[in-house]
Formats: sequence, structure tokens, C-alpha cells
Amino acid sequence: MPNSLEAAGLAADAVFVRAHTELKPVPSLPEVRLHMAEDAIELWETTERERGEIGLPPPFWAFAWAGGVAVARYVLDHPEVVAGRTVLDLAAGSGLVGVAAALRGAARVHAAEIDAYAVAAVEINAAANGVAVSAAVEDLLDGDGAPAEVVLAGDVFYERAMAARFLPFLERAQARGARVIVGDPGRAYLPRERFTALATYTVEVVADLEDASFKPTNVWELRAR
Repeated sequence: MPNSLEAAGLAADAVFVRAHTELKPVPSLPEVRLHMAEDAIELWETTERERGEIGLPPPFWAFAWAGGVAVARYVLDHPEVVAGRTVLDLAAGSGLVGVAAALRGAARVHAAEIDAYAVAAVEINAAANGVAVSAAVEDLLDGDGAPAEVVLAGDVFYERAMAARFLPFLERAQARGARVIVGDPGRAYLPRERFTALATYTVEVVADLEDASFKPTNVWELRAR
């Protein structure tokens, strides 16, 4: 349980998320609603002012990114992937993927993030969809994701340094028996030779973030070595 100071911080983060987003259906995912923002750059600048810091990461939590939309669509269409299983939503952002897993009967869903606003967004979005998703500010990448039986990652291969940390984590999770599924809209640093394609979707995205209104996006499963 958070102490009083932590609880106050969580409450303030939730107020901020609600103030700068609007609850609406996710394009390509009519089953799910998220608190989403309209203007990425404006919100990014507002976040930096609120925190009193420059160089903060983008507000990943305020948008439905292509990789996450594709994984969520796959989970919604294939509930047997998560039904009755413990699920980790890695680098969860808005919590979209975790919400989809919970909607399809996952026994327990945990969302991991390094952004406190994202943790607040996950909790708000889970409640808006009538499901339970636990969330915490934590960096799990030195571990193996235990005890999750299914590890889902919406879009984590967008930078070389990030890919270099995420891939070993996903490999350790797969080696201990977890099923590992990721979404990717053609990012440069996904090692495709390590994955098997499960599905391809053309998903609607925020044009300001992706330089396109629709992105063909693959869902991949990590293969055993």
C-alpha cells in the first residue's frame, strides 16, 4: 500500500491525466475506451512545465500507439492467448494492452511503467473499461517478468538503446516458459529474425505522431532459441 505522500502523488497524477485527456473509443478498437489527448506536442510541453523538468519522455500514456493497438486487437480476437493466465503489460503507456487482456479473461494483469503519469492513466483507463489492472512505476528489464505467463509489449523497438534492453528481457521471459507477444509498426530495431509473425493489421493512428493516419502493424511472437 502507498504511504500518504505516495497516495497524494498518485491522486495528483490522476487529476492531471483527467484534465488533459478525453475518454473516447479507440480507433480500430471499438471495444475499448481510453483517456486520450488531442495534441501530443502541447501535452508534452505541459508535462514538462508541470514537472519542472526539460527533456521528459513523450506522453506515451495519452495516445493509442500503433503497436499497442495491434496487440490489443490480436488479444481481443484471440482470447485464448490470455484467458485464465497472468499477464504482464510491459512499457504499458495508457494500459491499452493490459485492458484488452483483462477484457478477455486474464486471471491477473499487471502493467509496468517508468512514468508516474502512465501508471495513473492505466488505473483510470482500467476503471473506465470496468476491469482490474494493477500498475506500478518500475523498471523490470533486469529480470524475466516472473510470474507472468504471458508478456505483452505494444511498441518497444523504436530506439536502439531501448531495443538492446528489451530483447534480453523478453528472451529471459520466453526461456522460463512465458509466451511473449509484441506489436511493431515497422520500427528499425526489431530483430525480425527472432520472431514469428502472428497477424498484420492496418490501424488508425495519430498522424502527428506517426506521419501517417494509418499504419500497417505486425503482431509478433518471440521464438525459442
